[in-house]
Amino acid sequence: MFSKVGQIMLYVNNQDEAVKFWTEKLGFTVIAEENNNQGLRWIEIAPKKGAETSLILHNKDFVSKMSPGLNLDTPSLMFFTENLEQLHSDLLNKQITVGEIVNMPSGRVFNFADNEENYFAVMEKK
Repeated sequence: MFSKVGQIMLYVNNQDEAVKFWTEKLGFTVIAEENNNQGLRWIEIAPKKGAETSLILHNKDFVSKMSPGLNLDTPSLMFFTENLEQLHSDLLNKQITVGEIVNMPSGRVFNFADNEENYFAVMEKK
């Protein structure tokens, strides 16, 4: 039986720039980094140490050559926050592309784009 979602793989064009975006602009932490010195490098990041789910940043070009049939599209990710308006304001101040706050039946949400123009959602969870 499955017990939890452990890691989500994001395939990016520039791993160093992606790490910079997620850590410097969003406050994520690098949990681990592996490099086999043959092109396979992955960086594990999470909102904080001890988070149940983390993101793995993979080099999109390398993975496409290694696994040609793999779907490398960006998954639709929903992040949670306890203070939606503060996070929305913080991301705007960091000059991140941010959508308007929208009221949905399940709560208030907005989206934001990373440095490669992939969009992610944020929902208020109190």
